[in-house]
Amino acid sequence: MPTRILPAVGEADAVRSITTLLSQLPDAEPVAPVGDSTQLIDTLARLAAESVDELPEVVVVHERIGPVPALELIREVALRFPAVGVILVTSDASPGLFQAAMDYGARGLVALPLSYEELASRVQAVAQWSVGVRRHLGAGGDVFTGVGGTVVTVSGAKGGTGATLTAIQLALAAQASGRSTALVDMDLQTGDIASYLDVQFRRSVVDLAAITDISPRVLADAVFRHDTGLALLLAPAEGERGEDVTDRAARQIVSALRSRYEIVVIDCGAQLGGAGAAAVEMADRALLITTPDVVAVRGAKRAVRMWDRLQIRKAEETTVVVNRHSRATEIQPPLIQKITGTAVAATVVPANFKELQSVVDAGRIHELENKSAVKQALWGLAGELGLVKVPHGAQKAGRGFRGGDRGSVSFRRRKDGGG
Repeated sequence: MPTRILPAVGEADAVRSITTLLSQLPDAEPVAPVGDSTQLIDTLARLAAESVDELPEVVVVHERIGPVPALELIREVALRFPAVGVILVTSDASPGLFQAAMDYGARGLVALPLSYEELASRVQAVAQWSVGVRRHLGAGGDVFTGVGGTVVTVSGAKGGTGATLTAIQLALAAQASGRSTALVDMDLQTGDIASYLDVQFRRSVVDLAAITDISPRVLADAVFRHDTGLALLLAPAEGERGEDVTDRAARQIVSALRSRYEIVVIDCGAQLGGAGAAAVEMADRALLITTPDVVAVRGAKRAVRMWDRLQIRKAEETTVVVNRHSRATEIQPPLIQKITGTAVAATVVPANFKELQSVVDAGRIHELENKSAVKQALWGLAGELGLVKVPHGAQKAGRGFRGGDRGSVSFRRRKDGGG
């Protein structure tokens, strides 16, 4: 049986060198190389969605792959696709890097310049390991084999646009539909999910920051199980400790959560740090919450442009959600879409703070009444995003802008706005 090998190499010269040697290996079947980390994860996810048997046995990762650093990319592949063996190709063959590569989930390391004998030996050993894992999976072994859970990040165009409320209600909707759901507060300095849900906690996301191998037991110890069934991973009570959560730590944490929960909703707040940027980059859906006013829409445009400049996320891969919407406002969703260059969610959230105030003040946002127009809209948004399964024929609670549709149900505009 031929060994399928997927090279992940960003440099043209390195691509030619590696693919030439791989094509010479006995029983090797090199597939078309990918040029960056995003292409690699997308390719593996597409193949895994068909069947674990469609995945290549071996992935060869070059040390200068980007934009995600090689070791962190290896970690994500190992967590999401455990039947794939990863080999790191590097100019640094020191014992320290070898140990680090193994810790991150690599099955082998090959030094540059490439040696045919060394490469052949590593590929053969890793391929045999991969075949053994797949045989175990076929026998019903308890190993995670899917493409991973869906990760949704929620960011604010500026402070006070309703990102935290949106994140909480999306997570509650997913959990209520029967999907295992984690809600993460990645607003590390000023996160307030614990206050919204009246939670007293000891552990936070910081407790996972220094751990290189986040096992299911370690993850379970760090999360707080809420009465609603949500698994909460909260921001630290002392905001200065948030600096301990680096972008690398955030990638490991998000990957671990993705491998254990069907839905992972992450509140990234309005201030972009390294951890939040890593989460947005890794997300399947990145939401940007704005209100229909000039300052907030300018903030949304500024955030979208910054994400694009930093190669975190392209505008067309971002979805803007309009909160505190009213038919009376001059700024409507089509204009926001034109200004930001993003997609805009069809579901809009009405402006009605009065129905929120009592549960917000009590820290019981999860007890918001079902008849609340804001809750109906946000749970409708969860359905639009595919976080819940909407029954056939069910009407979405929040209507978006389509053709002559002027927006959601009419609500009197208030000075204090909506959620």
